[in-house]
Amino acid sequence: MKEGNNKNNNNNKLKFSPYWVYAVIITILLGMSMFGGDGSWQSISKTNISDFERYLNEGDVEQVIVVNQKLAKVTLNSYGLEKSVHKSIKSKNILGQENTGGPHYEFEVGNLELFQRKLEQAEDKGIQFRYEFMTVENRWMDVILGFLPIIIIIGVWIFLMRRMSGGGAGGPGGQIFNIGKSKAKLFDQNTEVKTTFKDVAGLEGAKEEIQEIVDFLKNPKKYTVLGGKIPKGALLVGSPGTGKTLLAKAVAGEAKVPFFSLSGSDFVEMFVGVGASRVRDLFKQAKDKSPAIIFIDEIDAIGRARGKNNFTGSNDERENTLNQLLTEMDGFGTDTNVIVLAATNRSDVLDKALMRAGRFDRQIYVDLPDLNERREIFKVHLKPLKSVKSLDVEFLSKQTPGFSGADIANVCNEAALIAARKNRKSVGKQDFLDAVDRIVGGLEKKNKIVTPEEKKTIAFHEAGHATVSWLLEHAAPLVKVTIVPRGQSLGAAWYLPEERMIVRTEQMLDEMCAALGGRAAEKIMFNKISTGALSDLEKVTRQARAMVSIYGLNDTLGNITYYDSTGQMENSFTKPYSEKTAQVIDKEISDIIERQYKRACDLLKKNKNKLMQLAERLLEKEVIFKDDLFNILGERPYDVKPDKKEDGKDGVKVAVN
Repeated sequence: MKEGNNKNNNNNKLKFSPYWVYAVIITILLGMSMFGGDGSWQSISKTNISDFERYLNEGDVEQVIVVNQKLAKVTLNSYGLEKSVHKSIKSKNILGQENTGGPHYEFEVGNLELFQRKLEQAEDKGIQFRYEFMTVENRWMDVILGFLPIIIIIGVWIFLMRRMSGGGAGGPGGQIFNIGKSKAKLFDQNTEVKTTFKDVAGLEGAKEEIQEIVDFLKNPKKYTVLGGKIPKGALLVGSPGTGKTLLAKAVAGEAKVPFFSLSGSDFVEMFVGVGASRVRDLFKQAKDKSPAIIFIDEIDAIGRARGKNNFTGSNDERENTLNQLLTEMDGFGTDTNVIVLAATNRSDVLDKALMRAGRFDRQIYVDLPDLNERREIFKVHLKPLKSVKSLDVEFLSKQTPGFSGADIANVCNEAALIAARKNRKSVGKQDFLDAVDRIVGGLEKKNKIVTPEEKKTIAFHEAGHATVSWLLEHAAPLVKVTIVPRGQSLGAAWYLPEERMIVRTEQMLDEMCAALGGRAAEKIMFNKISTGALSDLEKVTRQARAMVSIYGLNDTLGNITYYDSTGQMENSFTKPYSEKTAQVIDKEISDIIERQYKRACDLLKKNKNKLMQLAERLLEKEVIFKDDLFNILGERPYDVKPDKKEDGKDGVKVAVN
């Protein structure tokens, strides 16, 4: 309690600020201006020269003082003070005293010679009063006004320096002259990093290689005694959300050595030479604290292949930064225990000199998790959730094929939000299913206005997908279909896909045929087609183009591919094939799609009654499940007996129409 009170007392104390000094100086200057010795601090009424002449002729004036040939200050005599006209001048001044001693009035004299002539004429008439001319100087204000331009320039300069230094913050890069310093964050024994390898589920192969690097730093003799050398760098490559940065955090928590973390964009600056300077400073700090680890996230920001897109022909700041990085990683005088970890999801654009052995000795691929890895990831993210005890983690892992670790974390968080929205005390199975639907398909829009005709078209479209996919051997069967709008789609379909490592020609053709089942159903039932099949057409066109020009699955073109894994053809203005070949490719793509469309039409014509029953059930319920497909379409021809865990409402959503 005492410590808490001391903290509160410290917080209540006023902290010194330079603005207090500025306020005191301004107050002093204002006081010097107001109390300059000329009595201007007193409360003096304003008047004009015509009223003054009337007061003067009536004998009310005792004294007139002209200050600096501009301002006339008038003091009334006792006779004038008794008049009701001058009653208001007896009000209190700013010090709370009655202004009886004068001066009582003041005004601008205008033409000084004319005013002096009027005063002399009043004396000639015998009016008793005194007048004099006085010059009042405020030396301090004159000095300050003389230095005012210099003060303003200095103030503006200080303001700009503070803004350019990020609010005056200290540390590396805190001042304009330290702009070439590294922006890396240092994590060492004084910084608590809670993430460890236990928090990284799955990724067993990647963790094994990363743990070996950490073990080398902890026990170097174990490897050096056999003649081994510490690897200089490891590059983490994988799709977004697969856990590359999480692995780096685990290294920071496990290594117990200085860990420098920054992004590739931290080297980029508008000033020439700053990037290379920051690279030098970063490695200098790491060498001083070696053994140490440097982690550069999104290294493609500075590691792109040199010589590309440099149309200006001038010196490229990014290339200078990359050159300095290459030299620091493996150049003269680099025999230090500094390991560089880097992460990117665009390894194809990196410079070859950066990727070679001796700089990045290891390239660790972080793939999307498989079924077992998804189960382990779910266990990690379910720990902070208050879920039901009967929750089946195996079931959840089957519902999320193709999900990354970040996607699974999002599913768990979304499920908790859905349960809280429904005022539940724990997160259940249905909450996770709703979360998957929400993430993949978008928000459900039950109040979206859809005309009966459009609704009927959507129902037959989705029923066409369900029927064709159910009747084909290699197509993923639909286990849930809805015509409730979600996100930008008017209908959605949930598949139960098989996780394959390779895909054969017949499997791709069956998937294309199932994707075209919606448009085929519209053609058969209404003899019209709509724009609702855009996503289906996009999918089948992409698959057909891949079959012809990438995977070499077309008999006409043969065993040839035009795919460039290096990415060098992306910026090329020419294609790797002739115009004649381009025409052949376009024709083959069109033929493949049209054959599968005709195949879908033939299947639906043979099963038109079942298609109509399924669409009617869909219009009635809006959402149908796998048991409805069994009741209407019967058992799947090419399927084994269904797993009971996958019956009913247990579906996996991987596509939206």
